[in-house]
Amino acid sequence: MDFLSEALAKAFRLIVTGDADLYSALWISLTVSLAAITAATLIAAPAGFVLGTCRFPGRRLILTICQTLMAVPTVVVGLLLYATLFRQGPLGPLGLLFTPTAMAIGQTVLILPLLVSLVSAALEQADPRLREEAWSLGAGHRQQFWLLLHHCRIPLAVAVFSALSRAISEVGSAMMIGGNIRGYTRNITTAIALETSKGEFALGIGLGFILLAVALALNALIVVLRRRFRAV
Repeated sequence: MDFLSEALAKAFRLIVTGDADLYSALWISLTVSLAAITAATLIAAPAGFVLGTCRFPGRRLILTICQTLMAVPTVVVGLLLYATLFRQGPLGPLGLLFTPTAMAIGQTVLILPLLVSLVSAALEQADPRLREEAWSLGAGHRQQFWLLLHHCRIPLAVAVFSALSRAISEVGSAMMIGGNIRGYTRNITTAIALETSKGEFALGIGLGFILLAVALALNALIVVLRRRFRAV
């Protein structure tokens, strides 16, 4: 208990005094995850619209693949991307391995199936009369797309925050393709793994508290949005 209390006290001091390594890891986590969620949303929104509102051969297969990919371990995603971004790999000449860009790509690949599934489910549950009325008024596919996004904005926001929670808490992919370079690609989760392996439990616990606070904030937003959606 003495060991744990000392580690907790030191962790609190690191947070309060603004430890450089701690807040550098936080900044990298936030910037990489926000870049990943932005890229994934730009892809998932139109893909989810097509899967949620259109009926075509292979639709169920695509949704099944997306739902299956949601369960793929992050280390598998990291391994596949490492092989792709490695110097002798297909994208090796781009020099992306062990960069924040590679980490953002990894998180995008990781959360994209989740986001596509959630977006398509949200749009599929929308009132079909909305599209019918829009169509009767002469709205094209692009106008219907923006109309549905606005109508389903709360469940779509829940989907985005859920995907962001998954992105910011993953460690396997970030470790493999980011390299855990101090001040460059070392984010909260990889820093926790490193500091704990070195016996620096105070910094690890401090980072854990920050990650927990971020996760709680995101989950609180999800709960608020869901309650608002039910009240509408």
